Amino acid sequence: MSSAYSEFASVYDELMTEIPYDTYADLIALAAGGLEGKKILDIGCGTGILSVKLAKMGADVTGIDISSDMLTVAEQRAIALSVPITFVEQPMQQPIQLELFDVAVIAIDSLNYVIELEEVMTTFKNVYNTLKVGGVVLFDVHSTFKMDEIFMEGPFTFDNESIAYIWETEQGDEPHSVYSELAFFIKTELGLYKRFDEVHYQRTFSLQEYVSMITEVGFSVERIFADWEDEPPHEESERIFFQIRK
Repeated sequence: MSSAYSEFASVYDELMTEIPYDTYADLIALAAGGLEGKKILDIGCGTGILSVKLAKMGADVTGIDISSDMLTVAEQRAIALSVPITFVEQPMQQPIQLELFDVAVIAIDSLNYVIELEEVMTTFKNVYNTLKVGGVVLFDVHSTFKMDEIFMEGPFTFDNESIAYIWETEQGDEPHSVYSELAFFIKTELGLYKRFDEVHYQRTFSLQEYVSMITEVGFSVERIFADWEDEPPHEESERIFFQIRK
């Protein structure tokens, strides 16, 4: 992501209202055999929406993210809801020098911001090393179909009368990668619009490449499904979920 996190963090939650976070929390609970008392690492936690939901379900949650501005919003959310959560600022491809966890999650295509295959491998190794034996991981990524086809159908627009954006996309330098240029227009109290711009770059890999990386690190694959449904991925699936175990 770009460095304009303070502005992007302020609108992130409103842009993510269509993400079924309750469903994600239920998927994690199912994979973990319940959340009460479980130690969970929420990797790429953003503004803490999922972290708070998991904590409310009885988990002991730690969230990590690369953005201090996102974490500021997350901390404010946790305090406002009286939920004890630890937040740590760091990229996911750096060693995670924390306690051992029962569960790790990398939600809402956060892993797709790690561009190099070697760094994706490093991320999986870091997650493996911070999990207890028998610990489970749930993560999701954009499919190659979404990156190569759907994202190329832009530009996309959005307007809910308080926030508007124009989102232009183009193919990235690596296979299955996308540059996104977004111009945001935020309505002020005076009724005028303030503009700021974001540039995002994401990359994904094939299902087979993810499986190869996962198993090379030492994980076993328990379940692969797509688009929030208990169904295997097909050629036009958009979001691929992996449930893996140490």
